[in-house]
Amino acid sequence: MYPIQRESLSTFVSVRHHSYHVRQWGQRQDGVPPLFMVHGWMDVSASYQFVVDAMAQDRWILAPDWRGYGLTTGPETDNYWFPDYLADLDALIDHYSVDQPIDLVGHSMGGNVVMQYAGVRPERIRRLVNLEGFGMAKTRPENAPKRLRQWLGELKAQHSGELDLAAYENADGVAKRLMKNNKRLSLDKAQWLAQHWGAEADNGRWVIRGHSAHKVVNATLSRVEEQLALYREITAPVLVVEAEECSLDQWWQGKFTLDEFHQRLESVPHCRRELVMDAGHMMHHDQPEVVARLIEEHCAS
Repeated sequence: MYPIQRESLSTFVSVRHHSYHVRQWGQRQDGVPPLFMVHGWMDVSASYQFVVDAMAQDRWILAPDWRGYGLTTGPETDNYWFPDYLADLDALIDHYSVDQPIDLVGHSMGGNVVMQYAGVRPERIRRLVNLEGFGMAKTRPENAPKRLRQWLGELKAQHSGELDLAAYENADGVAKRLMKNNKRLSLDKAQWLAQHWGAEADNGRWVIRGHSAHKVVNATLSRVEEQLALYREITAPVLVVEAEECSLDQWWQGKFTLDEFHQRLESVPHCRRELVMDAGHMMHHDQPEVVARLIEEHCAS
């Protein structure tokens, strides 16, 4: 199994009726801003372990499990609302760094969260790194009836158990699933991640530490105009990191392209892009040394 280099400490914070699990590496240092790292959809905070191990500097790093993921617990729900991630992050920053701007990293869905949050609370962000948080495809107002019908249908499916996540015979089954999802993931990393990405249930089978309600579509449409308005409010220098193996075509099949995403980034006042070679969407697993270097260089610039 993967031999970790830096041990993390699990702490729990009361945030908006949830017990938020926050994984911490290192300790608070005077004059050094904390580094927050937030994960993506169907992922957990432990996913950043490989990047943390690859960092040259020893600094205070905090990585929460979003509501409905990992070890974070809260009231039962049948769907999740994107603005709640912004409010949860705001509360976490209040708890850990109310008087000091932070450095902020987000991957995938987490990348979308940090880009929006930096536009809502620009004064709280010192440096921002977006790891393939592309946002959503453009929608039109006339899509609203179809979207709401889909949402209502998926709510019923969630209550009936149709959206339940797959269970696995053991931890090795979870590791194999992770390797199937990411052909570059090595066996030792997959076995280590499986211990955090999944958990043994009462019946002895292994289940994913993610709520099935996350599979329910957002009830509201994604409006590009609103996204760009948030981008324009960002004052922190932004680093957008993309993988050589572009996942947008696979997800959106031409409905949302990398060129379109780059056009949106023109609304960000201080933004640059970097490309990580020999990596896919889970670049923090594929090339943690490269990702760690990019984060540290950007935060030091």
